[in-house]
Amino acid sequence: MKLVLSVALVTLAILSSPGAHAQGRPAAVETAEVSMRALSETITVFGEVIAERQSAVATRIAGIVADVPIRTGIRVSKGDVLARMDTERLEIELARAETERAIAEAGIEVATTRLERARRALNRAQDLRANSTIADAQLQDRVSDFAEASGAAAEAEARLALAENAIERAGYNLKNSTVRAPFAGVVLEVSAEIGQYAVSGSAVATLLDTTSMEVVANVPATYVGALTPQGDVSGRTDTQDNIALSLVAALPTEFTNTRTRPVVFRFSETPKTVAVGQPVTLDIPVGETRDVVVVPKDALVQSGGSWSAFVNEDGSASPRRVEIGAAIGETFEVISGLQPGDEVVVRGNERLRPGQSIMVAGEGGPPGSRGAPPGAGTPDTGANESGRAPGSPGGPPNDTESSTKSRADNAPARG
Repeated sequence: MKLVLSVALVTLAILSSPGAHAQGRPAAVETAEVSMRALSETITVFGEVIAERQSAVATRIAGIVADVPIRTGIRVSKGDVLARMDTERLEIELARAETERAIAEAGIEVATTRLERARRALNRAQDLRANSTIADAQLQDRVSDFAEASGAAAEAEARLALAENAIERAGYNLKNSTVRAPFAGVVLEVSAEIGQYAVSGSAVATLLDTTSMEVVANVPATYVGALTPQGDVSGRTDTQDNIALSLVAALPTEFTNTRTRPVVFRFSETPKTVAVGQPVTLDIPVGETRDVVVVPKDALVQSGGSWSAFVNEDGSASPRRVEIGAAIGETFEVISGLQPGDEVVVRGNERLRPGQSIMVAGEGGPPGSRGAPPGAGTPDTGANESGRAPGSPGGPPNDTESSTKSRADNAPARG
């Protein structure tokens, strides 16, 4: 009797323990679908951000600098004033040119009157000579007078053209006494100072066009032919900003030591934080793009030297042995073991047992139901008991955007 009572008490203690009740409850998990994704073989090259337009803006005239309304680091628009020259001398020159034009115009009126009078005198002399009324000598005098009047009129016309040219030159100098930004950009350096004498062609300020930055990278010559203007090239800056580029030109020069050629790329959208001289890492496509099956890295669990994932099959955790390939962002290529559309457990999988009932976190419906956003009601899963999370020591390699082969010798050309 005592033996039967002892066995009953032990059985009751086991059934009332937390572990016994936990085995009967569905495990709260998060899931994601296995999907298809485009994958292309790439190589890694290193490049550098360069400026398509960087200009030392110069003054077109010589003179004393009267005003410099800019400072280093400010952003200017096209047409903004960078510097103003003293215009007192230029205004005097313009006034003098206008006076000379007035004199030339008056001279033309006088010369025109004299020319008309000489023409009438010549015509009368020719008529009289035809009737033998005057001698040949008198006719020759009238011819000489007309030629002299014609020369004086031509000289007056030339004097007027010279005055017009002086006005145009004075207007040009006066107009260009204000130095304006030829394009929008950032002021990198201010070279002019108030009161300084600037010669024609001397720099006033250096501007950088931040809207037209490019990337130059040295690409192995054997892979340059795979680049096309229609193909996109992805990459990262040293601050881990993702960038998208397109081909501008592959320059027809080759570095003998590295067998690489400089290639210029244009930003699809220039990051706000990018700077000239900043290093970037590019993934250059070298093969045809193919569609592959991918699984989230958090779905993978390592056990016994192989990888597996739990698939939600009607509310039960069904283990699948998975062979993985290249890392693609936050996912891995699936060689075998999973199919597109499979619902795999990405949170709470480290303590699951084959066949255990599961319920997607955040759902109050039957086990295995889905629809709550990831992270809702997520249990504290802790560290893997049967393996390590992908990307951790002992797990799959850290994720990258595509399968790459690093080439550290591909440093970008400078200068």
